[in-house]
Amino acid sequence: METESKNFLAFTLDPKSGVPFYKQIILQIEMAIADGRLNCGDQLPTVRGLAVDLQINPNTVARAYSELEIRGILLSQQGSGTFISDKKIKLNEIERERILAELTRTFITKAASYGFTLNEIINYMGEFENETEKGDKENDTNDKK
Repeated sequence: METESKNFLAFTLDPKSGVPFYKQIILQIEMAIADGRLNCGDQLPTVRGLAVDLQINPNTVARAYSELEIRGILLSQQGSGTFISDKKIKLNEIERERILAELTRTFITKAASYGFTLNEIINYMGEFENETEKGDKENDTNDKK
């Protein structure tokens, strides 16, 4: 399950992770704020819109938004939407490393179940990085025109 907000934040949910969907949404929003993908004043998808895109119950999205609002991370404006507040979020290196380890472990385990070796995965990741960098350079060139 995956969706992308206007701010290019791709929400994804992993039903096999054992982490409740609302917590996965909270973590993704916090990470996006911490690394600068979401900034103060950015609007999030509506509860209904995100729920439809992720094919989950709207109450799940509402719970995530509500918890973030209680913590001062989101601001809800009746009739206007849900926005990122000016509260700063910083993740320390240990937390970032823990998240990366969890994501990597899941990815490698799944890839291995399809018969891919670690070397094949590493080689593909290198190719993917090169393609991404090439695409970024092309976008920068087009932006300057």
